[in-house]
Amino acid sequence: MIEQDTIKLLRECDAGIKMGIASIEEVLEDVKSSKLRRLLHTCKEEHEALGKEMQTLLEEYGDGGKNPNPIAKGMSWIKTNVKLAVEESDHTVADLMTDGCNMGVKTLNRYLNQYEAADEVSKDIAKRLIHLEERLAVDIRAFL
Repeated sequence: MIEQDTIKLLRECDAGIKMGIASIEEVLEDVKSSKLRRLLHTCKEEHEALGKEMQTLLEEYGDGGKNPNPIAKGMSWIKTNVKLAVEESDHTVADLMTDGCNMGVKTLNRYLNQYEAADEVSKDIAKRLIHLEERLAVDIRAFL
């Protein structure tokens, strides 16, 4: 049970990291403020570093990871592009990213509870990812 919950939690973290990176990449070209751009770049780099660490663990279990749900990713893409078409501003980017961070935190906490038998290393990765999402949401409040 521990191994199965560990793999499942790591796979969900993998999907979350990929979704976060894709979301940041989607809005970066629309960012005007150098400070907001720097915050997003830093967060993206931290997601990528955590993703590499997590991939190593998944490989140890012989698992290739998980991509984000295509429907969720598509809906996110549509929402982002529609909102930015209406108002291309740092406020809009911060609003979209805050929504994404909040969704990520909620989802990851649900998986932490669901896969409670996961090992401590994978739980730590999930908690670190949650912390990244929470911190970005706080850091970009000034742009809302």
